[in-house]
Amino acid sequence: MRYVVLIAYVPGRWEEAGPQERQQFFDAHHAFERFVDEHGRRLQSAALCDADLATTIRHGEDGAAVVTDGPFVELTEQVGGYYDVELPDLDTAIAAAKLLPTSYTVEVRPVVGVEGYESL
Repeated sequence: MRYVVLIAYVPGRWEEAGPQERQQFFDAHHAFERFVDEHGRRLQSAALCDADLATTIRHGEDGAAVVTDGPFVELTEQVGGYYDVELPDLDTAIAAAKLLPTSYTVEVRPVVGVEGYESL
C-alpha cells in the first residue's frame, strides 16, 4: 500500500525554535526516514509553504470554478490525496487543478526548502 503522511503544524513554531529545538525536529524526521527505509521505501517528500500562500479552487452550484487565495477548505473535508508536480507558474497549476473532479476542493501550495535540513 502506498501512503502519504501529511504533517500538521502550529504556524510560527519553526521560526521561534532555536538551534537545539530545530535539531530535534531534524532528528525526529531522520528517525522516521530510517524506519521507512528499513520497512519500505520513501518516494517523495516536501515541506509546504504556510497555508496563507495556498490557492483554493472550488466549484459552485453551476459548475464554474472559483479561485480564492488562502486555505478555505471546509472543516468537514479531509485531505484525500497529494500530487507533487512541477509546473511553470501558479496560473498553470490552477489550470491543472481545475481539471480534477468538480466534487473536490483543491488546494495548491508552493513547496519550500527548509534551511539546514537534508534528507538522509
